[in-house]
Amino acid sequence: MSADNDVSFSTYDETSGSKLAQKAKEAPFVPIGIAGFAAIVAYGLYKLKSRGDTKMSVHLIHMCVGAQGFVVGAMTVGMLYSMYREYWAKPKP
Repeated sequence: MSADNDVSFSTYDETSGSKLAQKAKEAPFVPIGIAGFAAIVAYGLYKLKSRGDTKMSVHLIHMCVGAQGFVVGAMTVGMLYSMYREYWAKPKP
């Protein structure tokens, strides 16, 4: 094999930040879902001290359901947005 046939992949090198920015541009509601999940978890940890008579397991289940609900909602809105962009907002030839 000669050295002339070697393919350079240097044009395909991407950093993780550029990959994340590209994915966020393609699906903008994924980072929103991740941020909402993190916010609900942080809020749940903050409220953990002042939960009163509520059992720990009940408090954690409520926080888990809230965080999952936010992520599912963000995914649904993102899917509807992408369907709108692909089917209705696309210019007709």
